[in-house]
Amino acid sequence: MFHVGNNTMTHAWRNLVTGLMVVGVMQSLSSLPKAATAEPTELRIGVAETDITPPTGFPMAGYYHERLATGTADPLNAKAIVFHSAGERAALVTCDLIGISADLSAEVRRRAADQTGIPATHIVLAATHSHTAPDYTPDLVDYLGDESEQREQRYAARLIGGIVESIRVASAQAQPVQVLAGTARQEVPIAFNRRFVTRDGSVRTWMRLDDPNVVRAAGPIDPEVGVLLVRSAASDQPLGVLSNFALHLDTRGGTLWSADYPYHVELAVRQSLGAGVISLFGNGCCGDINHVDPQAAAVNKTDRIGQLLGETVTQGLSTVAPVAQPVLRVRTAQVQLPLQDITPEDVARARPLVADAKAGKEVEFFTLVTAYKTLVLDHLRHGPQHSAAGETISWGRSRIWAGIGSHLPADVQVIALGQDVAIVCLPGEVFVDLGLAIKRASPFRTTLVIELCNCVETIYIPPRVAYAVGSYEVTNSAVQPGTGELLAETAVRLLREAAAN
Repeated sequence: MFHVGNNTMTHAWRNLVTGLMVVGVMQSLSSLPKAATAEPTELRIGVAETDITPPTGFPMAGYYHERLATGTADPLNAKAIVFHSAGERAALVTCDLIGISADLSAEVRRRAADQTGIPATHIVLAATHSHTAPDYTPDLVDYLGDESEQREQRYAARLIGGIVESIRVASAQAQPVQVLAGTARQEVPIAFNRRFVTRDGSVRTWMRLDDPNVVRAAGPIDPEVGVLLVRSAASDQPLGVLSNFALHLDTRGGTLWSADYPYHVELAVRQSLGAGVISLFGNGCCGDINHVDPQAAAVNKTDRIGQLLGETVTQGLSTVAPVAQPVLRVRTAQVQLPLQDITPEDVARARPLVADAKAGKEVEFFTLVTAYKTLVLDHLRHGPQHSAAGETISWGRSRIWAGIGSHLPADVQVIALGQDVAIVCLPGEVFVDLGLAIKRASPFRTTLVIELCNCVETIYIPPRVAYAVGSYEVTNSAVQPGTGELLAETAVRLLREAAAN
């Protein structure tokens, strides 16, 4: 059921492994590689988490209508892992948010750099993409422009402060460690490509395979689960687990705050390794991947998805291998991402449509998606002084990027440990094909590719060919064709640079 490299268990064993799942988890704990086998290293790592759950009644993200939270199913957290090695430092924070706005990224990175000495360009904020997380953008934009004493009472103050604190505490707690990394394979299906080729040659999202118009799925999935285990060099105790899998976090719905299925992965990790272990989840490239099986009538529930993925992660811990000579190398590049063109006529058509939807009137879904994206593009390209977007949009508003022009200056980052493991951090909601291409080209034994890092304003980032066949993700992309390939090429270049030094 699990593999490192190309060693994959055959299909004939699948049912037997499923039947022995519980036993296998217990066995994996006793067979975890020991820190005594590691080579001496200067690498120090710290992990920490903070609660960033908003209050009841705060707006929720995820859809094109307002929802106000009525309570909490499970907490939302910011979880930081900080790397120190031979003068080099880096931080990765996985946040239970739908996205990381450029404003949030800039403010957190500035404050965290001041408090820890970690270069701002070496700090990554990654959103898990939970759709039961806050729509924080309007509050954040107002907070950043508020000079009153009351500004610290806003949720945005707590959000920024919580993320910064997770980085500060993780950095302060950094200690000598052993790092182990590998991959497992998610054999029980929980992820499915949600785009389908139809008989007229177009592509449509959210269909079923028994639909007579459907020919096949339009793309693959990525069944690989990346696993990085951090153990204390002094006590051999596990400190944290970073897992990476490509699957949309839109499995719950409703009006309760929830981290979605990664919360149940966390429960599995802590049941296996101890209540104090921090479970970080970095979402893979899943712009076209969701949890709905197009061949089944029933839809997998959040807890089942998380339990199955958690079992894969905990079983995979028995196969992770020590990272030899884990010297930290950080590579970053700012990439100018070209925004789509819009006209004044586009904006004039879009404004009343979005206003109608905000007022509760019915607007056809794809028409609304196009109209909303148009106002976001108008805000980014021309700024609030030339548009009324701020009155009608919530996510997509920005202080630092309002009126930025034709391109978004987004970061691509690589955090590498020795020659064995690398973490690639990309902006936007990236299609699975692009993540798979980066993994195939990576010179590292284990490569984790994490999307939605430091920038959500791009919205979806499909490969060039997807723009020719359309549907929802293309309609809801703010960037021009070729952007995905530009990001992939940049990531591979940074991987090669990190491996060569």
